[in-house]
Amino acid sequence: MERRRLGRTNLFVSRMGLGLAALGRPGYINLGHADDLARDYDVGAMQERTADVLDAAWAAGIRYLDAARSYGRAEEFLASWLARRRIGPTDVTVGSKWGYTYTADWRTDAAQHEVKQHSLATLERQLAESRGWLGDHLDLYQIHSATLDSGVLDDRAVLERLRRLHGEGLAIGLSLSGARQAETLERALELRLFDTVQATWNLLEPSAGPALAEAKALGWGVMIKEALANGRLADQAVVALAAALAQPWADVVLSGAVTTEQLENNLAALALADERADWPQIAESPADYWARRSALPWQ
Repeated sequence: MERRRLGRTNLFVSRMGLGLAALGRPGYINLGHADDLARDYDVGAMQERTADVLDAAWAAGIRYLDAARSYGRAEEFLASWLARRRIGPTDVTVGSKWGYTYTADWRTDAAQHEVKQHSLATLERQLAESRGWLGDHLDLYQIHSATLDSGVLDDRAVLERLRRLHGEGLAIGLSLSGARQAETLERALELRLFDTVQATWNLLEPSAGPALAEAKALGWGVMIKEALANGRLADQAVVALAAALAQPWADVVLSGAVTTEQLENNLAALALADERADWPQIAESPADYWARRSALPWQ
């Protein structure tokens, strides 16, 4: 699989990456998630499932792996796999995120699955946790779902800490969420701090595209998440992923596969992206899209 430099960093990534959001915890908002896991939430079984998908991703040439502190045991599972397969820090690029704390206690029926807090104290605690699991493999640390409302892009203490981490050699990025992704990215561009952005872009919600193209033109690495709209586009997964891969500003498109069969299906999008230029015109208004996403149940 083609590898490319991620923006202006010294990191190299594959055209498709693997996100661990749906692999590291039993509950998630992807439609059909419980069935995908065969409702087997045993920790050992989920760790082996994660290892199987990681093995398949590695064999296919995927070299960007994406986790977060709120993805349950994702960092733990990833760290175990990296050690077992003896994959060194220079062989793969690993990103993680801070800002949400996992609170579901390995339950699918928890009243609250995660808590968002973009404070300096959260950054320090979760950075130590991520480094504890990933060590030298941690290449990119991202604010998880930065929004204008959270105030994180105006928090001087947080921004100064991120600048120091950047100066120490850690790439710094942010992920976006919500109907105002483009506005949040415009604010982030002003700060001259971040190396990368990870945003939701799919056939139903392509509104951030122009802002992501601007970030790419300014030297940022750009990653697409939720290309299947949390399962709403699962029945046309190859087309949806291919459309994302075809965007000229996209460095990495994340697969959220939780089975090797899903990953194999997702990988077929690579060829289609190079062959096709006409994509379904099914976009919703950002307000409608994000309202529907917010209503998705954890399962």
